[in-house]
Amino acid sequence: MYIDLSFYKELKERFKAPGDFAMAYVVAHEVGHHVQTLLGTSQKVHALRSKVDETSYNAATVKLELQADYYAGVWAHHQKNAGYLDVGDLNEALTAANAIGDDTLQMQARGYVVPESFTHGTSEQRKRWFKNGYKNGTIQGGDTFNAKEL
Repeated sequence: MYIDLSFYKELKERFKAPGDFAMAYVVAHEVGHHVQTLLGTSQKVHALRSKVDETSYNAATVKLELQADYYAGVWAHHQKNAGYLDVGDLNEALTAANAIGDDTLQMQARGYVVPESFTHGTSEQRKRWFKNGYKNGTIQGGDTFNAKEL
């Protein structure tokens, strides 16, 4: 797994999402992508690139990213049960998820949003899927590909 450590500075300063658990959320999200690779989910989504139009591929990518957010929430659930979370940690993760939603980033950069270009999901979706994983604590609840609502 590769993580550009300068992103943590950007998370704190540009996105106003400081804290150790905000950083832990990012790591857990990336580990979630590794889980997706082990389960074959990533390969299935990436295989769509040459088979569907860009909007459809972006939609599949959003589902992949939201699932990684769900898996990060599952990890956080187990950290809570192990007694490792401090007061405010969950808020740090949710602040980070909110700050890096496609809608928030596009609004900051362009002044408007283009939903068909989203690749990671809205701020609300990212927070909701993280919270779902945190609540459920198992990977079985994270099927974003068949969810009625993202």
